[in-house]
Amino acid sequence: MGDITAEQSESITQAIVDTATGPRSVSSDQGTVVAQSLSELIEAERYLAAKKAMKKPSRGLRFSTFIPPGAV
Repeated sequence: MGDITAEQSESITQAIVDTATGPRSVSSDQGTVVAQSLSELIEAERYLAAKKAMKKPSRGLRFSTFIPPGAV
C-alpha cells in the first residue's frame, strides 16, 4: 500500500463528520445508498494516524533527561 497523503487523511475526517451528521441510509426510485458505519471510519482514521506516527524517526516517543532540582 502506498503512502498516505494529508488529503486522504482529511477525506476520512470529513467522511466521519458527514456520517455523524447525515442519515444512515437513503432510498429513492433509483436505489438505496447506505453509509459506512461510524466505527469503521474512526478505526480507519486511527490506523492512518498510527501509520503516520510510525514514519517519524522518534515513532511518537519523546526522550528527555530529567534533572531534579538541587542537583549540581
